[in-house]
Order: sequence, then structure tokens, then C-alpha cells
Amino acid sequence: MAIDPYNADNRYRGTMLLSNAYFAGQPVYLQLFEDRAQDTDATVRIAGTRALANHGSSKNVPILVKNLKDTDSLVRLESARGLQRLHSQEAIEPLMDASRDPDSVRGEEASEENADIRTAAATALGQYPNTDVVQHLITCLTDTQLSVNEAALSSLRTMTGQDFGFDRREWLTWYDGTNSPFVAGTPFIYPVFQRKKKFIEYLPFVSPPPNEIAATPAGMPPMAGGTLVPLADILPPVKGAPARSGPNPVPNSGTPTTEPPPPTPGN
Repeated sequence: MAIDPYNADNRYRGTMLLSNAYFAGQPVYLQLFEDRAQDTDATVRIAGTRALANHGSSKNVPILVKNLKDTDSLVRLESARGLQRLHSQEAIEPLMDASRDPDSVRGEEASEENADIRTAAATALGQYPNTDVVQHLITCLTDTQLSVNEAALSSLRTMTGQDFGFDRREWLTWYDGTNSPFVAGTPFIYPVFQRKKKFIEYLPFVSPPPNEIAATPAGMPPMAGGTLVPLADILPPVKGAPARSGPNPVPNSGTPTTEPPPPTPGN
């Protein structure tokens, strides 16, 4: 269904089914998702974008960044949500553009008229603790939509460990007076689908809710003292291993799944 060249409905349905499959992180499926994320049909691009977010890695970020500027607003929304799950410095500027209120545009700055997309993009920026992002999110506290204000505030709390509410002046005063704005920050955990069991789901042999497992974005290095650093800079060196000349990025498949992790021996 996902490769049906004549029926976009089938391509959408097939891709959506695969996007929720635990085995779909294999290269053959990732290539399929890349193709579907660039399909001529908008609904298929939505499905492909979601599948890449669920099973992809940092190398798939350029496709999501491209879709963040799609002519279809639902494709842009799916891309913004997908970039909450994939980490890459390449996504910072596009996410800032996608979270900017048109009413606050200065000069040639890009913006996004859809408030839902601005909200999702502001949430995704919470995984990038740096000066430009903080200043941008403080600006987002004055967005015309409350949902964007709340997303920006949540991201600021995550990155800095501080909470000055929606008071932009207080945030700026604190930020200008500190030399270590991210020392109290916490790891960014992307939003996931969660719901309580329905009555019938308490019965034997009935599948539980398709709740997702919360995690950090794929490709995001761990944190030390509120700052994102390569894993090699945190873990002690292994005896007999060659010395490292500098920090190396951490390979991280980061494939999110709705399946629980396999049990460890003895549990």
C-alpha cells in the first residue's frame, strides 16, 4: 500500500501503518519514509514526516526542515512536531522562524501564521540551550496566542531551570545578570501520546492503550551540569582504549517506539 504509485490514499494508509510498527527503523523502511515525506500528495507527506520522526535520526532532519516550509499547514505542523523528536543544530533557525508571530516580524524575518505550528516549534526549541534560542523564546512570551506563550515558557523552564512566568522583563533581567544560564537546566523530553485505559482494556486479551514511551530526541547528547555535551566527555575512559583527541558526537538511533523495552535477565 505504501508504494502504490496510483493511489495516494493507499500510500497514506500504508505509511501510517508502518510508522507505528516497531520494526520500521530498518534502512529499507527509512528510505521509504523519506520518499513518502516528499510525496506529491500532502496527506502522504504528513504520513512520511510522522514516520521519519518516529523512526529516523538526525540525518533525516533536513527533510523535516524542508517540510516545515511546506505550502500545506498540516505538513508544517507534522514537521514541527517531528522536530521535537529529532535533534540537530540545523533545525534551530527554521524552528525559530516557525515559532515567530507575524505581528512581531522585523525586516526580512520569516514567521508562521498558524498558532498550532508556532506552539509545536516553540516546544521543540526546548532541546537547544543557547543564547539565541533563549532570547527568541523570551520574545515568544508576548505572542498573541496563549498556547505559544505556554510552550515558550515550558522550554525556558527546561533549558534554564528558572521560572519567571510570562514576565518578559523579569526573564531579561535575570538573563542579563547571569553568566551560567543553563547550569540548572534539565533534559528535554518530547511530548508523547498518553491516555488512561478504557473499561474494556482492563479485560484479559484486550490490547492496552497505544501509549508512547517518553524519551529525549534522537541524536541529542546527554547533559552534564545543564549543558549538552558529548557522551565521551561524561563517561570515564575505558581501560586500554586509545585516548580521544577531542569530543566526538554520540551515535544515537533514538528510535522511539510504543513497544516496552525487553525484560532484563532476572526480572
